[in-house]
Order: sequence, then C-alpha cells, then structure tokens
Amino acid sequence: MAAARLRLIAAVAIMAAWEALAASGLLFRDVVPSLWYIAKALAITLADPAFYRNLGVTSGEFLMAVSVGGLAGASAGLALGANRFLAAAYERWVHYLAPVPKIIFFPALLLAFGAGPGSKIAMGAISCFFPVAISVASGVRAVRPVLLNVGHGFRATTWQMATKIYLPAVREPLLNGLRLGFGVAAIGILLAETKLSKAGIGFLVMDSYRRFDMPGMYALLILVVLLVAAVNAALTRLNRN
Repeated sequence: MAAARLRLIAAVAIMAAWEALAASGLLFRDVVPSLWYIAKALAITLADPAFYRNLGVTSGEFLMAVSVGGLAGASAGLALGANRFLAAAYERWVHYLAPVPKIIFFPALLLAFGAGPGSKIAMGAISCFFPVAISVASGVRAVRPVLLNVGHGFRATTWQMATKIYLPAVREPLLNGLRLGFGVAAIGILLAETKLSKAGIGFLVMDSYRRFDMPGMYALLILVVLLVAAVNAALTRLNRN
C-alpha cells in the first residue's frame, strides 16, 4: 500500500509540474499543452478507427519481429552456452554488437526488404535478437551439471538435450531476455515506422508532429507507454509463476 501511495503521489506531482509548465508560458505555445487538451486528444484518438488500423499494423510487425528475433536469439544462446568452440568464436562479437544502435542498420534493411513491413520486422527482430541470445547463453552455463550428467547418461540426442534439459532450465533467463528484447524491438519498430512509412503508430506520431498537433502526439505517446508497460507487466508476472 505504501508503494502504491508513493507512486500515486509521484504521478500527481509530475502532472502538477506539467500543468504548471504549460501555464507558465516559458515554452512556445502548445509545445507543452495543458493536460486537459491531451485528455481530449486521448478521447478522440481512442474513438478514431484509424488508430486501431495503425495499431494492428504495428502489432503485427511487432509479433513477427519478436517471434523471429526471439527464436533466433534463443537458438543462438543455446548454441553459444553449450558449445565452447562456438562461444570462443562468436560470443565476443555478439557482445560487441549488442550495444550498437540498431537504427544504423535501417538503410541496409530498406535495401534488402523495401519500405514495407519487411524492413520494420527485420529492424525489430535484430533488436530483439541480442538480449535474448546473451541472456540464454548465460542461463545455459548456469545449468546444474547433474542435469547434464543425467542427459548424457541416458544418451540423449542434441535435440533432446536442448528441449528436455536446457530450455526448461533456462526458462527464467529466456523470459528476462524476452522482456528486454520486447522493449528494444518496440523501440526499433516505432523508429523504423517514422521513416518512409505510411502506416503504424510511429507514422501516426510523426504525422501529428508534422501537423503540429501536439496534444494528439502526446496522446499517442501515452498510449504507447501504457501498452508497452502492460506487456512488460504480463511478462514479469509470467516469470514469477
């Protein structure tokens, strides 16, 4: 209860500070609009069918990106964690490339996949791949040796070792990697949608900015934050069960 009360007080303080800044006139008009105008824009956005069409576009790209990037990252993490030769050859490169802003690859992705959904999906998949691969590789190395000995004792195949021993044992690192991957994939897709795109939430945000519809832009940003927070909370709860 104390933590919830503290969060509520912090939220009220932020809103009060925002409203004070909007009323102060220190910034150019409408750059920081009143919360009342943002609330009106939020209601208009939620009643607009175009918002849900564009949300469907972004959601489809996101699901494909996380599926491809997550599966590739989990497979690479299993391979790097279980095979010393592969780890020595490639894992350093994974760690080097992980912090690189993935948006720099977008021009190459545009050339490879075009300006349609393919380049956005590829952008999200690349973003998701690295945190999942690194987290799973670390989890594989933490698997108890007794489990590996049991698998070898029963002469389990590589596929059986991966599906029956490694994957169940690395469930928590995999979900943690997916939580991180989900966040950076969302960032990658939304950034990509602001470039050469005619659909998606990122496109709507940039369209509001071009029309200088600041309340509409902030309303869209609030909705994105709420959706991302909801998915993150769901993954966190799944990890605890």
